[in-house]
Order: sequence, then C-alpha cells, then structure tokens
Amino acid sequence: MKKKYIIPIFVPHLGCPNDCTFCNQKKISGQLKDITEEEVRKTIEYYLSSFNDNDVYKEIAFFGGSFTGIDEEMQNKLLSIAYEYVKSKLVDGIRISTRPDYIDKQTLKRLKKYKVKTIELGVQSTNDYILKNCKRGHTYEDVVRASKLIRRYRFNLGHQMMVGLPESTELDDLKTAKDLIKLRPKMVRIYPVLVIKGTELEREYQNGNYEPLGVDQAVERCKELCYLFEKKHITVIRIGLQNTDTISSPDNELSEVVAGPYHETFRQLVETSIYYDKIIKKINKVGTRVKEIEIRVNPQNVSNVIGFKKENINKLKEIYNLDVVIKQDDEQKLDKIDIKITKKFKEFIDDEESV
Repeated sequence: MKKKYIIPIFVPHLGCPNDCTFCNQKKISGQLKDITEEEVRKTIEYYLSSFNDNDVYKEIAFFGGSFTGIDEEMQNKLLSIAYEYVKSKLVDGIRISTRPDYIDKQTLKRLKKYKVKTIELGVQSTNDYILKNCKRGHTYEDVVRASKLIRRYRFNLGHQMMVGLPESTELDDLKTAKDLIKLRPKMVRIYPVLVIKGTELEREYQNGNYEPLGVDQAVERCKELCYLFEKKHITVIRIGLQNTDTISSPDNELSEVVAGPYHETFRQLVETSIYYDKIIKKINKVGTRVKEIEIRVNPQNVSNVIGFKKENINKLKEIYNLDVVIKQDDEQKLDKIDIKITKKFKEFIDDEESV
C-alpha cells in the first residue's frame, strides 16, 4: 500500500452556521485569518516541493469549518485550484470535511465533478440530547441520511467523533462508535474534548459546570473505541487534535488550551496501552510464571511496544517482574507482535531438614 501524504488547507469556520460550545475553529487550526486562493496555491506548492518520495499517494484536504456550507462560488474556486493539480497528476485526490446537514444530492454531484474522493462528516455524537446541548445544530438522523447519500454516490466516507462532551458518559461514547460502525465509514477520527479559550465550554468549565476527562481516562476510553473500530476493519486515522503553536499544554502561556486531556503524543499513549494489553493477553496464556520474553515486532511499531518514556517496559518490570527483549523484524506484519518465552521462573520447594 502506498504511503499517503496530506496537503492540508484550513478553512476555519467558513460556512459553519453555529458556534458549538466546544469550538473555536480559528484557534484550533492555528489560523486566525480566512484563506485566499493565492494562499491555497502557495500551500500546495510548498508541500509538493517538500515531498521526497515519488511513489506515494498525495491528497489535498480541506479541513476545518464546513466546506459545503461555504458560498458556492468560493467552493468552486477552491476546488478548481485543487482539481488543476489532480488533472496534471501532481496530486491523486481531494478530501473535504463538512457537516451532516450540509450534504444533499446536488452538492455531491458537484463534488464529483471536481474529483473529490473522500468526505468526512463532523458527527461528534449520535445522542440528540448531547448534540443539542453542545449547540451542534444537526441531529443523528442528519448523520444517517448524509452518510447513506455519500456512500451511494461512491465517495469514501469518514466520520469524526468526540469523547468527553458535556454530559456524555463512557456508554454514550461507546454507543456513538457502535452507531457509526453501522453506517460503514472507511475511516474515523477520534477527538477527546479540550477546553479552548473563547468558547462557551470554557465559561462552563470556569463556572464549575463542566469537568473534562483526565489524560488516563481519555486514553482508556479512546482505546475501547479503537477496539470496536478495529474489529470492523475501520481505520482510525487520528486520535487527538494536531499539535500546533496554539494547541499545546495548558502550562504553555501561548496555548489556547485551558484544560482537558492534552498530551503531546496522545495517540501514542492510546497505542501503547493497546500493545500492553496484547502483551499481557499472550503472557496469560502461558501456564507458568514468565521471567523474560522476546517480542518480535515491525520496526514501525517498536515505539508503541516500548511505550512513551518506556511505560510498557517499566510496567512489565514493576508489576510482573518481567524482562523484555525487543527484536525488530521487517517481515513482521504491521500492528502484529510475536512473543517468545525465553525464561521462566523455576519453582522449587525448600527441603532442608529442620533441626
């Protein structure tokens, strides 16, 4: 499978009719002014010049806001620029993100004309009460209708969901994932809620009416969602917001993040926890106490097996008194590990004679 390179074009809050309680798109994207046609071209050229590999899949992605809610003339201008690069075969595809209530047959026919391949819907939750409470302005039924239309017109369907929304429990988040699975997306993004400056959610947080998830809590919840999506062969393409100058630790005075489960390598924390579960599951199948194991893993997955700051290695040592040897193997399948028991504890009974 070809490696994929994304050329991100941010159109913050353009076309979006609502101010969701958790959202400040311009702060989240790190872009405080609206995009121009000239800037789109410059961005595309900049990324193309930085790609070193030739045999890769290159995609222009319009992120942020609600693309199909933008003034139609502006949509066509932006898509026309992207389409030029598709026609010249410098880029392989175009991706957009939008709201479920901004999808209809006419819109999809127009997107087809510009060779858009992937449409991501900002779903966030499938619980209508939670959607209303967050002032999303759409319903779960809008999600169902839009998802079916997108698939009927043979676009790749993507979903974006959030965990830890106000009044959303772990069961609510799990149900959202299960509801989305029924709609058969090819990919999903999972975003734990961060409290961003200048949002209604910040005011709720400051007033004590909202408590964000902790990092560990968010990791566990996202991990369970990953298990659900993985089981149905749905790719999780992102977990957590992209780190930027403004999306960083709340301790950073330049950060727009007030509170919430921010971590510089949040996805790695989730994947580290998943690999830890895999290791323990395999060890527990052995009917004796294990002293040392050898883990054979693809080089691309080594950091997740070891864990952030060697978290997995340290936990195995502290909890199980277990030593770990990592063997890198290019032939090993991605996301798979093989474990070999190299040493076991010797069980013995002290038969010394008592005096």
